[in-house]
Amino acid sequence: METVYMTCLIGGVLYAIVSVIFGDWISQALDGMFDFLSLDGPSFLQPMTLVGGITIFGGAGLLLERYSGLSWTIIALLALLIAIAGAVAVFFLYVRPMENSENSIAFTLGSLAGSLGEVIVPIPEQGCGEVLVKVGAGNTNQIAASYEEKAIPSGSRVVVVEVREGVLYVSEVNLDM
Repeated sequence: METVYMTCLIGGVLYAIVSVIFGDWISQALDGMFDFLSLDGPSFLQPMTLVGGITIFGGAGLLLERYSGLSWTIIALLALLIAIAGAVAVFFLYVRPMENSENSIAFTLGSLAGSLGEVIVPIPEQGCGEVLVKVGAGNTNQIAASYEEKAIPSGSRVVVVEVREGVLYVSEVNLDM
């Protein structure tokens, strides 16, 4: 059993070292082949949690094997319980808090549909102007045309009705209700 514990421990440590040093390169080379592990399944089946549990199993089993006089079945059960507790701790103390920690300031033009904005360059009946739309914590200036083909003066509040060919089609909105 000592060989099993040592293999689990060394395998987990090697996985950690390889993923830290070469993780991005391997991910690009495999073109996200293993992304299903973190996206499709339950969130506790993250590679970090699973490999962490295997590594803890190996370390706990190795320590119990060498420094206790218990039978191999008791040691295996204790190592398994310690591994489960360790994996749960890794999940709740590291993986779960990190799931939503990555913020992005990126947006797509299509995601602006339904957004409120302000006309900063007047929009003629047949033509384009420019609108300022709030995106996250910042603003973006975008080319805009009138959805109803009516002139919209500068300073008017508008709503983005749809986006076609990189142009926001907007309609004037009255917020004084």
